[in-house]
Amino acid sequence: MGPGGGFPGPNGKKPGGNGWKGGDRSKPKFSPAAYRITMGVVLAAVVMMFAALSVVYIMSSADRPVAMPRMFFVSTVLILTSSWTFQKAKKSLQQEQRREHTKWLLATLALGSGFLVSQLVGWRELTRAGVYFRPHPRSTFFYVVTALHGAHLIGGIGLVLYLLIRSRRLILAEIHSTWTAIVGMYWHTMDGIWLWLFLLLLVVR
Repeated sequence: MGPGGGFPGPNGKKPGGNGWKGGDRSKPKFSPAAYRITMGVVLAAVVMMFAALSVVYIMSSADRPVAMPRMFFVSTVLILTSSWTFQKAKKSLQQEQRREHTKWLLATLALGSGFLVSQLVGWRELTRAGVYFRPHPRSTFFYVVTALHGAHLIGGIGLVLYLLIRSRRLILAEIHSTWTAIVGMYWHTMDGIWLWLFLLLLVVR
């Protein structure tokens, strides 16, 4: 229609036109539940993967028992302690103690890094004992599952670093609190998976 018409063309700026900028211009609202559900799905897949590997290990032949490296005991203490420090970081955030929050996140980061280093030392113990990647299924499993878990923990360390960056930028409390809870889910799950693997490797030889 002409200039006086009441209907816009297909590229008009009235309701229905491609160039129309009316309606709700607000950005999608932040949804903590959606983030938690997404992380829950990811973690469920990770847990199922390690569960499947555990079944394979239990059913595999054991021609030669593999002794638990002493450094893996240190690894276990480090990762269990890191879960405690992360909880302290979360509690500090709830109490609006940002300095304490940052301090405990740094402690978690240090313990997680220490865990990875201790795993590498544990691998050296295995090789010195003559336990290599290929000889038989049990020794192969030692290397495969610890490497997979270490790779996932590196992801967790990256998430903790992300929290540290956010905490220094003074991001909105609600969003930062949600991210802290999500990272906590991931970190504690990695803790639980390692504890299960450690017991499995210790008992089933």
